[in-house]
Amino acid sequence: MPPQEIIRRKREGFALDDADIEFFIAGLTSGAVTDAQAAAFAMAVFFRGMSRRECAALTKAMTNSGRRLDWRGERLGGPALDKHSTGGVGDTVSLMLAPMIAACGGFVPMISGRGLGHTGGTLDKLGSIAGYNAAPDAALFARALREAGCAIIGQTDELAPADRRLYAIRDVTATVESIPLITASILSKKLAAGLDGLVMDVKTGNGAFMSEPDDARDLARSLAEVAREAGLPTVSLLTDMNEPLASAAGNAVEVRNAIDYLTGARRDPRLHEVTLALGVEALLLGGLADDAATARAKLMAALDSGAAAERFARMVAALGGPRDIVENPDPGLPPPAPIEIAVHPDRPGFARAIDTRAIGLAVLTLGGGRTRPRDDIDPAVGLTRIAPIGAPAGPDAPLCVIHARTEEAAGAAARAIRLAFDIGDEPPLIAPAVIERIV
Repeated sequence: MPPQEIIRRKREGFALDDADIEFFIAGLTSGAVTDAQAAAFAMAVFFRGMSRRECAALTKAMTNSGRRLDWRGERLGGPALDKHSTGGVGDTVSLMLAPMIAACGGFVPMISGRGLGHTGGTLDKLGSIAGYNAAPDAALFARALREAGCAIIGQTDELAPADRRLYAIRDVTATVESIPLITASILSKKLAAGLDGLVMDVKTGNGAFMSEPDDARDLARSLAEVAREAGLPTVSLLTDMNEPLASAAGNAVEVRNAIDYLTGARRDPRLHEVTLALGVEALLLGGLADDAATARAKLMAALDSGAAAERFARMVAALGGPRDIVENPDPGLPPPAPIEIAVHPDRPGFARAIDTRAIGLAVLTLGGGRTRPRDDIDPAVGLTRIAPIGAPAGPDAPLCVIHARTEEAAGAAARAIRLAFDIGDEPPLIAPAVIERIV
């Protein structure tokens, strides 16, 4: 069946056969399917959805579009574990959690992605580190994993290449928020990575792709069911994205925030809560702890002893970055963009609510994200000192600090940020960062 007929059938609401899905994904991989056809397919799925069977078939086809890793021959000495987030603002968890798990005896071969829409991507953040090779060959990937216990890379041409192409198209065609497409995208990469266990951070709130909790739960269940069918043990945590997770949003600024977390110089409370909760689930999945209390204690020991920071430094060095990135990050990271503006509210008070998506879009308009698949990003722009919900704001307490290339860009971002904050006279109740556990 030609690609346009497959698109038409899905557009009309018909279920696709496994063979049709395999044919379309094969064409996506080979180039026989055009970008326009891929975008039309994504839009048809966005509006018409997919059954669980179709989603499983799509996941399988995308996984099998490239090489599947098998770590058993490497004799790592521990379980291959991973974590994935559905996307948020100020979400640096992967940068800290991977080395924390490694310091506890796990191995984390993490295949990460670029930013999607208003959210930041782990791959873009690591790309701000001088010399960091996010697309190593298989031998270097395996060597880095053995040496550091973790290796965070992007999708190579060998691993789930169909997803790599569709991922970039979804980013710029407003088709990100689709449960079947998200499920297949995430799990195709994770299944190709040869994991023994996966913990999912499924976000909900105004800064998440799944803004409604019920939609986020549906996604979590979709991930769990498709992963289980494929033989990958998976646990999901539903977490809150009604405010940025960390006090920094951008690329290089988030790497600096992650280093501060690992060294103990600064640990944003909500970021810390989510990181530990996900880490506990990962250690339990991998059999590295008998109960949640023991897992949490091991993760804290990895942080407090410096073992997790040392694993991060090993990973960066093994993948071509500076060896002293933790002790001396400045030479390895671009300096903040030259225009620095503190944004103050129109009146003093407390941050009662935040339009988190608007914060992410402000970073994008500064140049920290993409509007087209092949756009370059500016790793030096972004936001720091982002006020959390409940924080005082006024002349001496800014909503955030903008790092921009031009005064014009800084001014536009400042206007957007003021509109994104709801300032009230009294501090609100603070919602928990971790909402629910879904298996």
